[in-house]
Amino acid sequence: MSTDQKRRDLMESTQSWPLMVHMGRTYIISNVNPDHKTEHSSWETPNPSYWTKHGYVVVRADETGTGQSPGFLNSLSAATIDGFCELIEWASKQNWSNGKVGLLGISYFGATQWQVAARRPKGLAAIVPWEGFSDFYRDATRHGGILSNAGIDTIWKRQIGSNQYGLPGRAARNWGDDTIEGSLSEAELAMNRVTPIEGARKDRFRDGARFASVNFNLEDIQVPLLSVANWGGLLLHLRGNVQGYIHAGSDFKYLRFIVGRHDLPFYYAEEVEVQRSFLDAFLLGHDRVGWSKRGAIPPVDLILRKGNVGYNDPKAESQFLRRTENEWPIARTQYTPLFLHPDGGLSWSKPVTDHMTPRKVEYQAFGDGDDSRAFVSFTSAQFESETEITGHIVVRLNVSVSRRRWQSTTPSDIDLFLSLRHISSSGDEVFYTGTTGEPAPVTKGFLRVSLRRTNPQHPRHRPWLPHRDYLSTDALSVVPNEVYTVDVELWPTNVILQRGEHLVLDVGASDLAGSGIFQHNDPYDR
Repeated sequence: MSTDQKRRDLMESTQSWPLMVHMGRTYIISNVNPDHKTEHSSWETPNPSYWTKHGYVVVRADETGTGQSPGFLNSLSAATIDGFCELIEWASKQNWSNGKVGLLGISYFGATQWQVAARRPKGLAAIVPWEGFSDFYRDATRHGGILSNAGIDTIWKRQIGSNQYGLPGRAARNWGDDTIEGSLSEAELAMNRVTPIEGARKDRFRDGARFASVNFNLEDIQVPLLSVANWGGLLLHLRGNVQGYIHAGSDFKYLRFIVGRHDLPFYYAEEVEVQRSFLDAFLLGHDRVGWSKRGAIPPVDLILRKGNVGYNDPKAESQFLRRTENEWPIARTQYTPLFLHPDGGLSWSKPVTDHMTPRKVEYQAFGDGDDSRAFVSFTSAQFESETEITGHIVVRLNVSVSRRRWQSTTPSDIDLFLSLRHISSSGDEVFYTGTTGEPAPVTKGFLRVSLRRTNPQHPRHRPWLPHRDYLSTDALSVVPNEVYTVDVELWPTNVILQRGEHLVLDVGASDLAGSGIFQHNDPYDR
């Protein structure tokens, strides 16, 4: 049957279907499960051929300023969310709709779901933010207040700007169809867009215009949700998926952890079945698992990273076992301090020091993260028995900065980059799969010391996760040779260490190994 005939039959049919909606940019798909590669497939979005066979209508819309949708391109803006909400309400009212809309997609198509759900558009019945950050400031663009420029810039150039409405040559590059109304000049294109990094570079705080316009409350979300977090998403999505689950106001909410390269697990057969069973429960009323029955299934589903299976190898990673939990963080967690020692040790016991002459360790603040002089490392003794670390880690540091004789300016801030690594009993580092397939450590953390102030009165503040507002009024001075005590949040993690293995904590002033494309090296910001 021709596509046009299918459209006519759909519009004329008296039957109604649930809808799956996503709005953004169209991509070319590659390197995914071949069962989900069809002529209608698009990267990071559900495969229409599969879902329509199972009783769904898939609605895919070009965001304003992209594809075939004219207008001003301003991704991840308030206008984006306005358009998305309007699309959902429109779709839910069509005569071929059963009035229930679900959202499903990876990355950008996951991140926008949080804001849309907080707006509660009519017809929205469930969301599945799959590896999608929930806080544009904390998760995506300013880690601990430090501008994460390189990854956002790369994503813009490859996946957003390359699909701008009116951009010539898209079809020749196999990047979607050329604009129907014709191409625009470079001057016109420039006038019709703003890049996400422009506002993030200009506004250093959450009350700046770029961030204030998209701030929202996760507690306003009420629809059922399945948040899917990747342990390897250390520099973009992981934190937001966990925070989104914790703070959403939904009665039915679930948190599922995965591993693997960012674009692949979404299409694994077993993960597609999880997606469909969840959406079937809330959009079709067919609950074969128990998603819609309070207490029927545990809300948290972990994947346990035990053993050195390598990285960027889906078959090997399938060896990791799963375990369900009734809450996050796990209630039986034993928060146990480890102490940094001036000799480079990481120990269960406090260091013996003379308080009159405290000892210090130093590194070069302007060195490269691959230069051993640019960071310091603290190594634990061998673990004597199998030990699981699952949840949130906070690192307390006493830090200062000094001016060297050859420096022409006086340092006025300190940027901290932390990395927690896993060393096997043979002395080799155990790597995990990062977002783009790069070898990644256990977890990472970041903090700009001028933004060290925490807000213990905030309802989200916890001993295991200090809350920072990151407002312009929170900025504090940093004076050379003054010592500042700071708490650095490491992103949530899981690792199981076996007897004879070690942990290593690296502390430096620039990106450490395992950062992939997500570098913090903007000359304007640093």
